[in-house]
Amino acid sequence: MTPVELSRTVLRAVRRAVDDGELDVDVPVRVRVGPPGPGGCGDYATGIALQLARPAGQPPYRVAEVLRARLTGVDGIADVVLSGPGFLNISLHRTAPAELVAEVLRRGPRYGHLDPEGGEGERRRVRLHCEHHPRALVVADAAARILRSQGALARVSCTAPPAPEWTAVLGVRVEAEGAVPDELTVQVNPVPAPGDPLPLGRDAGRWALLHPAAHDRPRIGDEHLVQRESNPLFRVRYAHARTRALARNAADLGFAAEPGPVEPADAQGIHALLADHPRVLAAAAAHHAPDRLARHLVTVADAVLPFLPAVLPRGGEKPSAAHRARLALAEAAGTVLAGGLTLLGIDAPDHL
Repeated sequence: MTPVELSRTVLRAVRRAVDDGELDVDVPVRVRVGPPGPGGCGDYATGIALQLARPAGQPPYRVAEVLRARLTGVDGIADVVLSGPGFLNISLHRTAPAELVAEVLRRGPRYGHLDPEGGEGERRRVRLHCEHHPRALVVADAAARILRSQGALARVSCTAPPAPEWTAVLGVRVEAEGAVPDELTVQVNPVPAPGDPLPLGRDAGRWALLHPAAHDRPRIGDEHLVQRESNPLFRVRYAHARTRALARNAADLGFAAEPGPVEPADAQGIHALLADHPRVLAAAAAHHAPDRLARHLVTVADAVLPFLPAVLPRGGEKPSAAHRARLALAEAAGTVLAGGLTLLGIDAPDHL
């Protein structure tokens, strides 16, 4: 369960308490969750009970007890402990590795995405307004894609129309042009690129502009085109292509992926990165920072590449449950890489 999903779960608990007549308050738009403070415990904590106590006309601790009763036993929540004047400290269930892999494969490239709640009028609206240079437009475009993956209605505007070649090569488009709109939510103004990214083409050009943090000056050079380990984009795309090749080779050998226990122990690092993917998407959306997703994809690729040679049977080995489980883990990693690249507006080829 991601922080965003937990926030929605707590919000539903508030709504049920209001519907049942235990709390007489206006249901807030969202609930903030974060790390537990001093004296707290568990994975996350929220002070929503303190926020609602005054309008509810009840002590904060009593409001917290009402909400705890509705959170205890909810799928994904292991325990809820009250601390201080009424903080809710929430511990989450740990997903078993095989269950995690099965979930990634079930959701496909949409793993980590949030299904929007309510109608269009109830969804969070974000206007990303950017300066008139290629990097600002590419960062705003990728940030909007990630925001939409988290259920927001995101739109991009710019101080001037994008040059036609920026749209043709980099795939950037805007819904409004001109001065900063009244409904401005976020100003996107990363450090401009020192050179023209268009000669790199769409994929390498977007990566060159997105991979560095917004405050860092990007490098615009042929290093983004070379097919070597020194090129992070190549490693990410190569790792994805290798997972697809393994699936094809396994089919030729007569077996398919089936989630299960995986050895050696270094595979646990891959499981942890897959489990962290929804959190990375939520953070990238919250901070309008697609570079966070780009760096996460590099970390996933670097973790999975050394694991891939152990996936298929060797020599006279026959396919076993272990091979099927390894293949499932490899395919799950490839799924995360493909989904992440898509959100960045970059192609994830099956052959490289």
